[in-house]
Amino acid sequence: MMRKLWLTFAQTATVCVAILFVVSTLRPDLLPWSTRGSVVTLREQHDSIEAAPGKRLTSFSEAAKKAMPAVVNIYTTKEVKAQRQPFMDDPVFRYFFGEQPESQAQRSTNLGSGVIVSEKGYIVTNSHVVEAADEIEVALADTRRTKARIVGTDPDTDLAVLKIDLPKLPAITLGQSDAIRVGDVVLAIGNPFGVGQTVTLGIVSALGRSHLGINTFENFIQTDAAINPGNSGGALVDANGNLIGVNTAIYSRTPGGASLGIGFAIPVSTAKQVLEQIVETGAVTRGWMGVGVQDMTRELAESFKLPDIRGALITEVFRGTPADKAGLRVGDILIAVEGKPVTDSAGMLNLVAELAPGAAATLKVVRDQKEMDLRAVIGRRPKQQARRGE
Repeated sequence: MMRKLWLTFAQTATVCVAILFVVSTLRPDLLPWSTRGSVVTLREQHDSIEAAPGKRLTSFSEAAKKAMPAVVNIYTTKEVKAQRQPFMDDPVFRYFFGEQPESQAQRSTNLGSGVIVSEKGYIVTNSHVVEAADEIEVALADTRRTKARIVGTDPDTDLAVLKIDLPKLPAITLGQSDAIRVGDVVLAIGNPFGVGQTVTLGIVSALGRSHLGINTFENFIQTDAAINPGNSGGALVDANGNLIGVNTAIYSRTPGGASLGIGFAIPVSTAKQVLEQIVETGAVTRGWMGVGVQDMTRELAESFKLPDIRGALITEVFRGTPADKAGLRVGDILIAVEGKPVTDSAGMLNLVAELAPGAAATLKVVRDQKEMDLRAVIGRRPKQQARRGE
C-alpha cells in the first residue's frame, strides 16, 4: 500500500515539475515570482519618464514648421554716389588729363530678415535693415517674391513695419514675452549670410539687457542661438513656434560679425506696441522731458549722503523743456514717475516714454536729502534721425 502511494506521489510530482518547466520556458510572465516581467515594467517606466515634459530631448521640427512660413528674406538696394577724388579738381591734373566725367552712382545691396505678423501683409523687421533703401524686395518661404513699401520706422527701438500685397499670407502667432524665463528653449529663424532660411537652436540666456548702446530704448532678450549677419529682423520663437522676439544684434569681436553665442532680440511686447502705433498713425509717439541723466552709484549716493542707491541723477536740464518748466534742477535725483519707482537711467527713460505727450505727470525727486513732488507736462519726444550703434 505504501509503495503504491509513493509511486502515485512520485508520478504526480514528476508531472508538476514537467508542467512547471514548460510554463517557465514558454510563458514565464504567468509565474508570480518571475523576475523577467519586472524588468520589462522597469523599461516601460523609464520610457514614460523620458516622455514626460523636460525629461528628454525632443525634436523642435513642429515649432520650426509652424514659424518658418512667416519668416521672410528682405533684399534692399540703394544708390551710392562715388566720391569725387580731390586731385581731379587740381588745375595741373586737369591741364594734362582734361575734365573728368562725374562719377556715376552705384547700387549697393543689403540683406536681412522679417516676420509676417498679419495676413494683411504687415511685416516687422529692423529699422537698420531698410534704412535709406530705394527698393525693398521680400522673398517668402514659399518662393513668392514681391516689392514692399515702408509703412513706418522707429529708430529708437530699431524696428520698422513693411507692407506687401499678396493673397493667403502666413502670419506668425505672437507669444507672451512676459512669460519667458531664463533657460527656455528658443529658435532663431532668418537668412544668415544670404545662404537661405536657417533655423538655429539655443536658450534664453538673460532678460532685460540694457545699457548696450545699441538702441535708445533697450530691453533685450539675450540668447545663445546662433545669430549672424542677415538674421537681423528675423524671428526668435519659443518651443511652440510662437514669436517672442525680433532678432536685432549680436556681440562680436570680428569685423564680419560672426556669432559668439551672444545675440539680442527685441521682445514681442515692444514690437507689438510699435507695430500698432505705426499702422495707426505712421509713427511712434513717446513722452519726453528734456533732461540728461546718469545711473546712481554707491559713490554718488555717499556724496549726496543718501542711505541707499536708487533713482537717476539729473545731469542736465535743457532750457524751455518740460523738465525746465517743472522746476527740475541739475543734481536732483529722480526716484519715481507717476508713482512708479525709477531704478536707473534706462528705467527712467522708459517710464517717461510711456506717458502721453500733453499729459501731466508727478515727478518725485530727492533734493538736499529731502523728497519732493514736482508736476510736469510731458512733451513729445523728437524723432531720432539715425540709429545708435550697430
